[in-house]
Amino acid sequence: MTLPHQIVAPASPTRWCLVLHGSLGSKTHWRGLVRRASTALPAWGFVLPDLRNHGDARGLAGPHTLDAACDDFADLGASLGHRFDAVIGHSYGAKCALAWVDRTQGALDHAVVVDGNPGARPVPGGGETVVRAVAMLTAMQGAAFETRERFVDAVMADGLSRDIAAWLGMNLGHDPDGAYRLRIDMGAVRAMLDDYFARDLWRVVDDPPGSVRVHMVLGGRSRALDADDRARVLRAVAAHPGRVRCDVVERADHWVHVDAPDETVAILIDALRG
Repeated sequence: MTLPHQIVAPASPTRWCLVLHGSLGSKTHWRGLVRRASTALPAWGFVLPDLRNHGDARGLAGPHTLDAACDDFADLGASLGHRFDAVIGHSYGAKCALAWVDRTQGALDHAVVVDGNPGARPVPGGGETVVRAVAMLTAMQGAAFETRERFVDAVMADGLSRDIAAWLGMNLGHDPDGAYRLRIDMGAVRAMLDDYFARDLWRVVDDPPGSVRVHMVLGGRSRALDADDRARVLRAVAAHPGRVRCDVVERADHWVHVDAPDETVAILIDALRG
């Protein structure tokens, strides 16, 4: 199965960028930002897939790992006839981006890693935003909502913002009986996260392979990377000037592109022009 995807591109792009959403996202979640960035990047075409077990990419066989995700990207590139010159990824998609750099041994120009931790670590507790959201949606699996607004209210009651609640609501499907239900398999998503937390890809940041330039983008209020992780990123920046960069979007939490869309667009444009 070729991953369902959307393309944002000028008439004749000469370069292609793979854009990978995070856990609980879909191919539509970065579309608006990519459209804005593309106006300043006329040479670039962007491919936005649904990751396995997200959006319309349902029913793929396991195991649901980063390696399987990279197989999906390779199949997608082959089906489109494109070589990906860059990759952008957020959260789970950020680690997929690092895994893709590792798989291709740096045979691309840019990797923009948005608030994804490169390292292996124990599955964190409920304080981390994405883990809280996964636990909350797992509890909601199968629940019916009369309207999208009822879902948004339920998410906000769990402590997440309206913007994040509306964004998560894009995972709802409208049943023939008129109810709204989650169309995402939370068991498969949890399997993906288990592998995400088990994998260590710091080597891609510490010593980028090939010619790739790694651009780390961190949410200032996010807990995805702790103080030691952030210090390690800065050591990589110092060790590889021009090859590793880091931007901290101070007012953003983990969903950087939701909390600070203007800053995120500017960073993407700067990274792909670099």
